[in-house]
Amino acid sequence: MKQFGLSKKERIKSKKDFDFVFSNGEYIFSPNKTFKAVFYIKKETEEAVLQAAFAVSKKSGIAVWRNRVKRLMRESFRLNKNILLPLIVDKKALVQIIFSSNSISFKSNKKIFLKDVMPQIVDIMNQIKEKI
Repeated sequence: MKQFGLSKKERIKSKKDFDFVFSNGEYIFSPNKTFKAVFYIKKETEEAVLQAAFAVSKKSGIAVWRNRVKRLMRESFRLNKNILLPLIVDKKALVQIIFSSNSISFKSNKKIFLKDVMPQIVDIMNQIKEKI
């Protein structure tokens, strides 16, 4: 795994995996409840794997805005995945995370920037780190 990359192996893509994480995972919210994450941890696997997916509801706003939010969440995760990676490798765990917006919308935040998103995603990742 590249330190700052986000390869295909590091993404959750199949509907089966999405359904599994949503049905068996735990929910965590950012401090101001703008973002949430559903995560599933399986310890002592053959290979240490960290997978992530990013979702924004259609009700949140127009497509351009939703795509920007997903890009910003993806970038925040990519730059800060080293928070979780060493611990996952040590414990040989499988960690699957689905990040999504919770109470943020186009109407309330017409312009959204990385500085708004990154602290929230980092806080969620730190909460997940404590549960590994």
